[in-house]
Amino acid sequence: MALTPSNMLPIGTKAPDFTLPDTVSGKNLSLSDLQSKKATVIMFLCNHCPYVIHVNEELVQLANEYKERGVSFVAISSNDVENYPQDGPDKMTAHAKEVGYPFPYLYDESQEVAKAYDAACTPDFYVFNADMLLVYRGRLDDSRPNSGTPLTGADLREALDAVLVNRPVGTVQYPSMGCNIKWK
Repeated sequence: MALTPSNMLPIGTKAPDFTLPDTVSGKNLSLSDLQSKKATVIMFLCNHCPYVIHVNEELVQLANEYKERGVSFVAISSNDVENYPQDGPDKMTAHAKEVGYPFPYLYDESQEVAKAYDAACTPDFYVFNADMLLVYRGRLDDSRPNSGTPLTGADLREALDAVLVNRPVGTVQYPSMGCNIKWK
């Protein structure tokens, strides 16, 4: 697994539309089904990446907190499950329940959604405003596995707080770092 940074999709990009199967509910869900009138967070995750495993607890806490404020969260896994079967849809369902994800966990079998978002790593975070325009992309915070730096979700929280009060999101945004998406 190669340590890979985000590609940093340009700010102002319109959220690419999608319809994908949700491994939690068993339903096909589209972006229009999931988006919020305030802010929508699209996250590229997977089951086995140590960087995702490291942030899971903070991510669940943050999502639960901000869902109460009208923010929508959507997780997508785009990994090649032929070579990484631990990221298959059945394992995604079990993982989401075990970790307590309070959001849909969608499966991008074709990897077209990951390509449309220019996703490069897991975890990778994108925040879209009420108009579904990108206002933040990058990291949750500056903690990494075995770094000794506590998880706070500071970077993502700061972006969401700004969007929720119609304040511009800061221009200094750091790429996320994690495992590369496992392309077919």
